[in-house]
Amino acid sequence: MTMHIPDQTGRTVIVTGGSSGIGKATAAALAAKGARVILAVRDQTRGRAAAAEIGGLTESRPLDLGSLASVREFARTTDGPIDYLINNAGSMTDTLRHTTDGFESQFGVNHLGHFALTNLLLSQITRRVITVSSTNYRSAHIDFEDLQWQRRPYRPFGAYGQTKLANLLFTRELQRRLSRAGSPILATAAHPGWAATGFTMTTGRRILDHTLALGTRLLAQSPEGGARPTLLATIGDVPGASFSGPSRFGVRGPAALEELSGEALNDDTAQKLWEVSELLTQIKFPLPTS
Repeated sequence: MTMHIPDQTGRTVIVTGGSSGIGKATAAALAAKGARVILAVRDQTRGRAAAAEIGGLTESRPLDLGSLASVREFARTTDGPIDYLINNAGSMTDTLRHTTDGFESQFGVNHLGHFALTNLLLSQITRRVITVSSTNYRSAHIDFEDLQWQRRPYRPFGAYGQTKLANLLFTRELQRRLSRAGSPILATAAHPGWAATGFTMTTGRRILDHTLALGTRLLAQSPEGGARPTLLATIGDVPGASFSGPSRFGVRGPAALEELSGEALNDDTAQKLWEVSELLTQIKFPLPTS
């Protein structure tokens, strides 16, 4: 996988959730090409073990995306230019849980945590912001009347899909704002297809969950295979607001660009989500716009 990646010596990469799965495979591929890689992870025991295994210029630093205080501290203590910020970490829970700031946990970690981190670091980023989403966005909807699942019966898979759609709308609006600001930074997105990473999908339906688990054992590609779209979105010749995924039915195989569909292309929804996210996090886009 590393043979198609150009030399990354002198470049700095931050990978959230980089201690396992796709994040670790992405970090390892870039570190093997000389990049300085920061694994931004909650569990430092796992993070340090992963950094030691990856080797090269790899280090682990604490980041809990479920705590805006932790996100702010990580950003405050991160110095120097950042070539690539890879928003890879993801969370899925089978019951309604909340972050330390009171957000529904999947929305808080998968979207708001990365939204806050990106905006706090944006003045230091020089090349790209890459956000890992999922094809589950296709059946999702942003419910602005109940983002935190306070009124609806909680559906784990529905909550997860909402966050993955939010990842794509965030990427779209971030690219629009970067372009308006005259910034050369690109915002891109990717999804891994079906990959065996240890990340457990929970639909709330036992039979379907067992079927998905069996399918993962039989059909899923490796974390290294799942990392290919993220790497394409990071160092490939792709446009802003693009979406990379596996080329074989969107499930596995070499990475390629994919066409987005449905609500992921709605600029009004993207702008509204951004404004709501600023209100919830109290963190704004830092670059001046014309």
